Amino acid sequence: MVSSVRAIYFDLDDTLCGYWDASKAGLRQAFLTHELKGYSPDEMIRHWAAAFREYAPGLKNTDWYAGYLKNAEPSRTEQMRRTMERIGIIDSELSARLSQTYMEERDRALKLFPDALAVLDVLKEQFPLGLITNGPADVQRQEITTLGIEPYFRNIYIEGEMGEGKPSRAVFDRAAFAVDCEPHEVLMVGNSYHHDVQPALEYGWHAVWVRRDSDVPPSSGDKISDPEQKPTEAPDPDAVIGELSELLPLLGM
Repeated sequence: MVSSVRAIYFDLDDTLCGYWDASKAGLRQAFLTHELKGYSPDEMIRHWAAAFREYAPGLKNTDWYAGYLKNAEPSRTEQMRRTMERIGIIDSELSARLSQTYMEERDRALKLFPDALAVLDVLKEQFPLGLITNGPADVQRQEITTLGIEPYFRNIYIEGEMGEGKPSRAVFDRAAFAVDCEPHEVLMVGNSYHHDVQPALEYGWHAVWVRRDSDVPPSSGDKISDPEQKPTEAPDPDAVIGELSELLPLLGM
């Protein structure tokens, strides 16, 4: 891998920054700010998680998806409306306020992992770097601004701006073409086996899988490990790492 890699692409959420940690902090603060009598923040997060499991997985197959790609607010508020509905509260204005507070507090809590900038500083001197991230255009652009990382990346590909995201082959082909590389000359670094690692390997890229205990969405309830399993017959990544700093020795740095 060391000798052939000429360009590196990173995933964003829970690869470079702790998105789900920020999400959990944002939810907690939202439910503290807009206190719901008889329900603790922990109870409300569990209700939000149950509503998420019902609503989010099928979002791409609904009429919500086209709007979600550009603007996360309507679907985020719908998610909160469904959360309130679970405890018998039908209040669109409260749902909207909770959604807004959640978004603001999640963004305030969003942080890069401690070694992220140091790793990017080293890599940018030798490789063109890029970002490939799924999610709504407005949210992903806000995250990039909040984290102050745009200058590190030659190319930034966002699902909401392209109209499609990982694991689509077109996304990976576009990214490789942009850095004038053959597939075997590009490395994908990401936390999702199904969206980052497996498609990269299938399309001829190298792939490093980042696995952390923090990479657990609120919808996982009390689960604290293994948010995503690799299918038995699926290809192995070039390496599995627990911290971004472990990437540098793999590249001979």
